[in-house]
Amino acid sequence: MSALHSTLKAQKRALRNSVTSKLIALPPQTIQEQTNAVISRLTSLPVFQKAKSLSCYLNMPSGEVGTASVVSEVLESDRILFVPKIVNKSGQMDFLKIYNKADLTSLPNGVWGIKEPDFFWEGKPRLKALESPDLDLILLPAVAFDRGFARLGHGKGYYDRFITSYHAAFHKKPLLVGLALREQVLEKKRIPMDDHDWSMDLIITPDEVLYKPASDSPEVPQPVIS
Repeated sequence: MSALHSTLKAQKRALRNSVTSKLIALPPQTIQEQTNAVISRLTSLPVFQKAKSLSCYLNMPSGEVGTASVVSEVLESDRILFVPKIVNKSGQMDFLKIYNKADLTSLPNGVWGIKEPDFFWEGKPRLKALESPDLDLILLPAVAFDRGFARLGHGKGYYDRFITSYHAAFHKKPLLVGLALREQVLEKKRIPMDDHDWSMDLIITPDEVLYKPASDSPEVPQPVIS
């Protein structure tokens, strides 16, 4: 490991600890109120309304924007919904299709108390997002985001590896949309970025929707949602 990489890891760890301590102190009512505001902004966006296939995280018990109403809305609208599945602790994650509300409510708890699907549903393999070239957008959690559209995860690299694999498979990437509580939004360039870190296209907070300027976007084909 290079000295630069070691420094980046140390900086991220210190920042992660600092933000996490603030999130732990948030009352559940505050998180719910902020969640309601974030989800209201999300569901009013044309990119969300027009997305036919999307992935959404299932939230941890505390400390991040809740997604229960979002996944219910997607399933009710007959769109394709994928949710994360941790494949191993080495940083590999896939997204597996959820078929209906009964399927969703029956999911067992996985890592960190988050519900996760098994690889099979009714005796057949679930569809994987890495088998689907039509994934329009991914709703991402984080420990923190900054106004430069950097994302600070929990340090395992699950999302970054998945997005890289998806781009390698289909030569495009879904729209990356971060959902953030107020306490998770930092000033620009507060989060150090490594070469393999993907930045967000949008960040939705209780108070605003942040859009990455077109000039700041990487030269990666953006999804066309029509």
